[in-house]
Amino acid sequence: MHAQLEGRWRWGYLYAGVWLVFLVPAFLDAVHDRNRPRGWAGAVLLIGFSVFFLRTWGSVRSRRIRGTPASGRWRSWVLAASATTVVVCVLLIGQQALAMTVFLTVQAMFLLPPLARLVATAVIVAATAAAVLIVPGWQHDLGVIIGLLLAAFVMWGVVQTIERNAQLARAQERLAELAVADERARFARDLHDVLGHSLTLLAIKAELAGRLVRLDADRAEQEIAEVERLARDALVDVRAAVGGYRQATLSGELISARAVLAAAGIDAELPVAVDEVPGERRELLGWAVREGVTNVVRHSGATRCQILLDRDGVEIMDDGRGPDPAPTRDAEGWALGSGLRGLRERADVAGATVVIGNAPEGGFRLRVGW
Repeated sequence: MHAQLEGRWRWGYLYAGVWLVFLVPAFLDAVHDRNRPRGWAGAVLLIGFSVFFLRTWGSVRSRRIRGTPASGRWRSWVLAASATTVVVCVLLIGQQALAMTVFLTVQAMFLLPPLARLVATAVIVAATAAAVLIVPGWQHDLGVIIGLLLAAFVMWGVVQTIERNAQLARAQERLAELAVADERARFARDLHDVLGHSLTLLAIKAELAGRLVRLDADRAEQEIAEVERLARDALVDVRAAVGGYRQATLSGELISARAVLAAAGIDAELPVAVDEVPGERRELLGWAVREGVTNVVRHSGATRCQILLDRDGVEIMDDGRGPDPAPTRDAEGWALGSGLRGLRERADVAGATVVIGNAPEGGFRLRVGW
């Protein structure tokens, strides 16, 4: 985008330079002045003013586009230098040099805040009109006055357009930053869900295998093989999460939940079918089953877990310790870990709600639904 802004800056630079053609009559008057030292001095100052105007225009426009306005001291110095040069050129060249006041007005419109722009324009117009009326031998020409007013009006619109474009460019950059931050949060949430569930299951299986080594070597061997398989599946899930393609399926999570709960020695009462759940709701409910069962196994100390499923949502209940009275809480006062916070974020996107509380048997209750 910076390259695009630089391109705009160069086109604006060329746009400003075209209008310097209106200083040609003043330059010709200076060159053909009979008093050559005065005329040449005026011509040199006129060229210097043109270069200074272009540099100022380019600098201010570029700063506005980037959202880094110039300091007040620098702007005051630029206007003071330009105004002094205009006055000296008018004294050296004569009435034709009044065309420079148009460019002085343009600078004022670019450099000053809104109210000061109006004041500066009024001062420049009044001073130019007074000079035309007061100085002997000058023609009473309203062309310069009209030019000043038109320049002020046009430049007001140009400045407003540039400021809006700069705001739009900054807003686009901000949106891009937010999109990156949102994607990072999504990835962190998915990785937490994947690893939290998989590592919990691996730990349970490994612990069971360790207890069976001396009691039942064949069963222990089977459990170790299961640990190996689960580790490979977890690696696949992590890779899929990194690629951004992983989705939780409701039927798959229910099958996985049965295995996890059985390995943890928790009696499970699970639904046998997901047909009544609309397809667009199954992914969120799959994440809910995954997170709910992970919490039951890791934190509840329960001996029984029940999962109720209908077309409007899923409910996971156990007979364990119940919600944790930790300090990190939701709006209802219940503690929320990283997994539940991630689940609530998913539910918000899907237009669903997450409700946690005490189960009828005194344990933990999690419901996600519409």
